Amino acid sequence: MPTHLPHPPHLLAAVPLTTSRLVLEPLTVEHAREAFSVFDDVRLHTWTGGSPCSVAQLEARYVRQSAGRSPDGTQGWLNWMLRRTSDGVLIGTVQATSYRRPPTGDAVEASLAWVVGVDHQGAGYGREGALAMASWLLARGVDGLAAYIRPGHTASAAIARALGLRATDAVLDGEVRWSDSGR
Repeated sequence: MPTHLPHPPHLLAAVPLTTSRLVLEPLTVEHAREAFSVFDDVRLHTWTGGSPCSVAQLEARYVRQSAGRSPDGTQGWLNWMLRRTSDGVLIGTVQATSYRRPPTGDAVEASLAWVVGVDHQGAGYGREGALAMASWLLARGVDGLAAYIRPGHTASAAIARALGLRATDAVLDGEVRWSDSGR
């Protein structure tokens, strides 16, 4: 008898995850005020562009993201806040956008992203959080992983390599597509 997942893999719901040093908390609007101090740093936008959000802008973003899916239901939105277990400090976020991969739509791919506050970078938290998220996704039927990284962003490239991703020839909005399938 085939096993059926409660939701299609591209519409999973984020659940709490733990690693040896982190708790990955599913994103809620209530995270915005605490997250503001972590993400209110122009240095975080060196590689992604844009500028820091206000608390109100973060709250509005978190309302949209915590819905767990795009309005049309074609994408799953999974967002976790990274909290250090040693002191309970919020230090960053990891996220996955999952979708059925064309052309048949049978396979599900997740596009991953991670951000660690500047004061917490260099300690391996991004890698640890991204690995926990990727393992959880793969265990729930996601077939492939991808990430989009600006050329020269060596820290993010190292995380992508730790996830088993390789740079491809595809470029979108100036970012190189990294994939575990080479596509």
